[in-house]
Amino acid sequence: MRILLLGSGGREHAFAWKLTQSPLCESLFIAPGNPGTAKCGTNLPFSVTDFDAIKQTCIDKKIDLVIVGPEEPLVKGVTDFIISNPALRNIDVIGPGKNGAQLEGSKAFAKAFMMRHNIPTAAYKEFTLENYQEGVSYLKNHALPIVMKADGLAAGKGVVICENHLEAIAEFELMIQRAKFGEAGKRVVIEQFLQGVEMSVFVLMDGKNYVILPEAKDYKRIGEGDTGPNTGGMGAVSPVPFADKVLMKKIEEKVIKPTVDGLQKEGLEYRGFIFFGFMIVKDEPYMIEYNCRMGDPETEVVIPRLKNDLVELFAAVATQQLDKIKIETDPRTACTVVAVSGGYPGEYEKGHIINGLDDINPTDSMLFHMGTTEEKGKIVTSGGRVFCITSYGKSVFDAVEISKDELRKVSFTEMNYRTDIGYEFP
Repeated sequence: MRILLLGSGGREHAFAWKLTQSPLCESLFIAPGNPGTAKCGTNLPFSVTDFDAIKQTCIDKKIDLVIVGPEEPLVKGVTDFIISNPALRNIDVIGPGKNGAQLEGSKAFAKAFMMRHNIPTAAYKEFTLENYQEGVSYLKNHALPIVMKADGLAAGKGVVICENHLEAIAEFELMIQRAKFGEAGKRVVIEQFLQGVEMSVFVLMDGKNYVILPEAKDYKRIGEGDTGPNTGGMGAVSPVPFADKVLMKKIEEKVIKPTVDGLQKEGLEYRGFIFFGFMIVKDEPYMIEYNCRMGDPETEVVIPRLKNDLVELFAAVATQQLDKIKIETDPRTACTVVAVSGGYPGEYEKGHIINGLDDINPTDSMLFHMGTTEEKGKIVTSGGRVFCITSYGKSVFDAVEISKDELRKVSFTEMNYRTDIGYEFP
């Protein structure tokens, strides 16, 4: 099978690493990719939203399967573009159409979907410029803390948690009146705050059947002990120690099945990943958000624990035969620790040479590139999150310690990482 993978982050490097282990993978092309994916296949120099280049590549390279990594091309309709194009009609796509991608593309759509299908979630209201003053009044009387979400895609930065009413009203004004998040913040969802523990569950769906992949927990705050501003993710662990059979059964019965049934009832064609973001409150699962793709850095612990052939899984999606697949999972714990640029998630410098990338022990660890590029034969930093190291271990503590030991072999100017990933699971 000739495969085109869209994306350039750690998620895509993990996919590429796994795809090339399959005897069914004849050729792998990645657009735009990174220096890590270049070792797995052929990088192509165009953007994930350059639909014309995607089309031409599919024709020129005789592509059989397109895998869409990030959310932006999905929300912009890349799947619809491919399947509706006569020249590309024999190509299968892993990723929902534009309508299905609304689960991530619009927080308001997702919340309304949850309500329609009785999926447990936080109470909410949505506001725009038209009912702005009503929103201000609503905030003044809202219980603290207050969760506010930009409706659209905001590069993972569209969620604000405010501890007092003045701060909430100021943020509300910044979003709607001053376009803090651009178009994404023209509609704002105000939510009830849920006190609990976060975790993520991942499902692969073929339009009618689904399989549940290994679950994960990520760490979004920049600082030790989950302090400081949110990032794209500083690390992740899988499995999640508190996710026992009882909790996972509740998640499937109360959330996953109603979501899959809801998509079918509403005629939303969905072939691809669904990311379920949960808050577990007193052993009960509440939905925080959907994503229409795999998470990053969660993919970097989920995929290493997946024993199935990934190309075989995707072929089953294409033929709607996931009901014949049994997911096999590595019993070991996988933990990843992310190395970030100094200053991230604020302003940071790019172009620092990365040393030691080839020194990682491949026995129990793997390094995935996230924000790197090649300049004059050297691998240099090009993003806030630069790379991550995933390791296997007998426990969370064991796997994290191995990742940290390997991480110390790699360096770049002002490199930063959290040393306490998985800290609540001694």
